[in-house]
Amino acid sequence: MIAADIPEFGEVVTNAIVRDVDLGPAGILALITLDNGFDHTKPNTFGPRSLLSLNAALDSIEPRVVSGEVTAVGVTGKPFILAAGADLDGAALADTRDKALAIARLGHAVFRRLNELPVPSFGFVNGVALGGGLEVALHCTYRTLSSGVSMIAFPETFLGLVPGWGGTYLLPRLIGPAPALKLIIDNPLAQNKMIKAPEAFSLGIADAMFEPADFLEESLRWAAGVLTGSVTVSRPVGPSAPPAGTAEEWENAVSAARFTVEGKLHGAAPAPVRAIDLVAAARTRTRDEGFAAEDEALADLLLSPELKAGLYAFDLTQKRAKRPSGAPDKSLARPVTKVGVVGAGLMAAQIALLFVRRLKVPVLLTDLDAERVEAGVGHVHGEIAKLAERGRVSPDEANRLKALVSGSVSKDGFADADFVIEAVFEDLGVKKKVFAEVEEIVTPECVLATNTSSLSVTDMAAGLRHPERVVGFHFFNPVAVLPLLEVVRGASTDDASLATALSAGKALKKNCVIVADRPAFVVNRLLTRFLGEITRAVDEGTPFEVAEHAADELGLPMSPFMLLQLVGPAIALHVAETMAGAFPDRFTVSPKLKALVQAGKSSIYRPDFSVDPEVLSALAGGSSPSTGPEVLQRALEGLAQEIRIMLDEGVVAAPEDIDLCMILGAGWPFHLGGITPYLDRTGISAKVTGAPFRPASRP
Repeated sequence: MIAADIPEFGEVVTNAIVRDVDLGPAGILALITLDNGFDHTKPNTFGPRSLLSLNAALDSIEPRVVSGEVTAVGVTGKPFILAAGADLDGAALADTRDKALAIARLGHAVFRRLNELPVPSFGFVNGVALGGGLEVALHCTYRTLSSGVSMIAFPETFLGLVPGWGGTYLLPRLIGPAPALKLIIDNPLAQNKMIKAPEAFSLGIADAMFEPADFLEESLRWAAGVLTGSVTVSRPVGPSAPPAGTAEEWENAVSAARFTVEGKLHGAAPAPVRAIDLVAAARTRTRDEGFAAEDEALADLLLSPELKAGLYAFDLTQKRAKRPSGAPDKSLARPVTKVGVVGAGLMAAQIALLFVRRLKVPVLLTDLDAERVEAGVGHVHGEIAKLAERGRVSPDEANRLKALVSGSVSKDGFADADFVIEAVFEDLGVKKKVFAEVEEIVTPECVLATNTSSLSVTDMAAGLRHPERVVGFHFFNPVAVLPLLEVVRGASTDDASLATALSAGKALKKNCVIVADRPAFVVNRLLTRFLGEITRAVDEGTPFEVAEHAADELGLPMSPFMLLQLVGPAIALHVAETMAGAFPDRFTVSPKLKALVQAGKSSIYRPDFSVDPEVLSALAGGSSPSTGPEVLQRALEGLAQEIRIMLDEGVVAAPEDIDLCMILGAGWPFHLGGITPYLDRTGISAKVTGAPFRPASRP
């Protein structure tokens, strides 16, 4: 069953443990439980030895099926986990096409047996089902689903692969092409979005759904009903079942997916395109043809540079992001039982909402007048109401959360707060004044945090009696979506305040990176340099449309001027002025951007996403235009120079932290890996700085 070409590695084996379950009149069900022997913090995965364990379990069951002793087979997982997909450590070792093809074929060979038994098979999805974990269930004749499962997904295209053990063939034929492509393409490209059990059930992925408390018992009872005929499943069942959806529906869904991928990636990553091709062909292919095509796709993609880059990025976000480099002893962290938010604008309201949702402690917003305070609290209450309408929180919990959020024009309510964060206008004088006022009210141990995007935390703390408790706490917009939190240590910040900030960030479910107090920290500094090089090219005469599409080949989440619109021209100008003041040799203030702001232009595009003609007119002119490749090269060389300087300055501990910040805060694509290995691979770092950022032995 296993090919000699499959690489050996230190696999944590997921064992397939078989036990008999007596279903009464329905006979004996052989239940396979997947369990790697660890708790839920180390999920089941499928490496070669794990697949062989499942295969051996099926070998032991099959003679009993043939003899009539066993009437059905079930597959479930250890508590909270079915399986989290393939073991990526093994996949990364496939260094020849033969090895890659052997891995692909082994998964198909084992999983498909579940649907080729002469008796029905049941996938009891009791917990996390990602990638191969979802695929093993799809190979079963029937599926049940625990309503408490919160992570169901096909994340493969996010990493540089395709759901290649049956996913691109079985899922669209089961639930139709449009919802299947949502799981295979749209969700992975939207920050690797997962779906929960109720949505999966509504899509038709499972035939029945039960509560977590007695999920397995109810699933077995349901399976007995199917076997005896008292429970009927309305959909067609079996390998020869016709595909869901009409030919026109398939064509429309595939066209829409191609449009989405081209718009987001511009051909920069092969995996999503390959996945769409597989789904498109699944309607008319036989199962053997579909699986063979998946084998070929996996064999190609397992050797691709995009997968290696994706695995590096994935490893960063799963490991380094959980353990911030340079963090003080977490035992120094003080509890946060009440939070104060200075400001009641949109950013402040987003921060308040996040704190109350995650920490479930009282949150007090303050601002200069009652109208602003009322608007800020109203925004938070409105967002909580929307969460309740969508079923994200229960009505009772929504009421409790709303009761925790209050507002005042006085800061006196901060007297018993443990953590106060300001989110006011980006002006050093204003922020210093705010902290001076707050310090007169709060306890000496209360952490004072600033959401500044570019100003000095050290300067902000200067003049306070307790500058050691001031820390940067820089969120990215939208606060609820982007996972990065830059935690800035000022010159006086002590370990206890930093530990408290990191503990709060973790409780907020953010990935924290500790950064030094340097202008614009990491993400905004690099984005300002990148955008600055492109706008400088426009100042010199490069046409807007050339500059706008210069970076398309990278597959960034948005174009440079779409980023400018998201940030806002006025804020972008302010940050550019701050950076030009700090580093005049590398950062400049675009006269054309300045003219846009002075003209009152708050956006680049009109509502239909066409460029505002007045903006085009303001950006026109200049005598030294560049080509698109020249603009991109210039921007990347600027990034390489800035990263080298940042590392020399000790802004972060290592290149990996630069990569992590750009992936989580700027949406730097997984298929490119981190920004530092990308600049190394392309030779730009060596050209600009004289050496790669990372030793050759590292990815």
